Amino acid sequence: MRALLYLLILITFSTHAQKRARDYGIKIGVLTPGKLNAITDVAGVKVGHKTLIEGSNIRTGVTVILPHEGNLFQDKVPGAIFVGNGFGKLAGTTQVMELGNIETPIALTNTLSVPAGMEGVARYMLSQQGNENVQSVNALVGETNDGYLNDIRGMHITAQHVKDAIMQAQGGPVAEGNVGAGTGTICFGFKGGIGTASRILPQKAGGFTVGVLVQTNFGGVLQIDGVPIGEVLKKFYMSDQLQNTVDGSCMMVVATDAPLDARNLERLAKRAFMGLAKTGGIASNGSGDYVIAFSTHAAVRVAHNSDQRTYTHTQLTNDNMSPLFMAAIEATEEAIINSLWAAETMTGKDGRTIQALPREEVIKIMKQHGAVK
Repeated sequence: MRALLYLLILITFSTHAQKRARDYGIKIGVLTPGKLNAITDVAGVKVGHKTLIEGSNIRTGVTVILPHEGNLFQDKVPGAIFVGNGFGKLAGTTQVMELGNIETPIALTNTLSVPAGMEGVARYMLSQQGNENVQSVNALVGETNDGYLNDIRGMHITAQHVKDAIMQAQGGPVAEGNVGAGTGTICFGFKGGIGTASRILPQKAGGFTVGVLVQTNFGGVLQIDGVPIGEVLKKFYMSDQLQNTVDGSCMMVVATDAPLDARNLERLAKRAFMGLAKTGGIASNGSGDYVIAFSTHAAVRVAHNSDQRTYTHTQLTNDNMSPLFMAAIEATEEAIINSLWAAETMTGKDGRTIQALPREEVIKIMKQHGAVK
């Protein structure tokens, strides 16, 4: 029975992966998306999901992002973190902020499963060939609270679930919506989830790729490409304070193949937060809104062991950062919309139901505003 349930879930995701917001004529921004319009357009990046939908109360999961397929501990990537609003539990932040690099897969899950996420990531890293003598691993694990639809107090995520997600990670198309860490999330009062998008810079601007993956679980006043969808649908924060909550969280992961150091990656991460704002998110008091950014460029990777006292590497100049900023804003905005577009109506804990974004009605509104032909 469980195998059949997972098969039906996979079929659902595969079906909706073929129809994204852009397929309906919603084209956010002016830059060109990558071939997949996903974080995996950044060469080497892999994404894995583990989805738990069991009984009537378990609606949760894990999503992992691998910056490259090698040994991340031995071959670290430069990384940075930006905190938009700090009501959250992003484990591993201080070491990334101190040293400017990321040495493990990035895991996303629910609030009370962060410890399991850390254990799973650590156990995976310790099992990697070449890490036999490693005694310190900085697992980077983020979260949002899916307790409205999920029995979060049951702490159903295990370290093995996290390891499974890592082992199943792959490049190519990324499942969105009610999958992995987005299984039980809510966004703008509708069913949220996992979303992703990418942008490729023109060759005259470097030709670099920026990819974004989000876990959406926040509120505000929904806008899609500038159209006030939430306002027209009369479903937005403070329109009905008893039912439309705004607290939640949003995790944003930004990847690029541009040669950036930690300082400029932090600047890039800040622009992702601007993409969230363009969708109508307000970073409420109870929202944990974080951006994790990293570069996959070989020239800026950091070897764990080196015989050299100093090192030199190539990195992009400040004056050439603006196109990347624009790419991060656009990709984050579209990734958030994609998370809503792919998500399906879900019934979870205590029989609670969260409706999916009414896509056809949204398209009608977009046409009325001239945003879709």
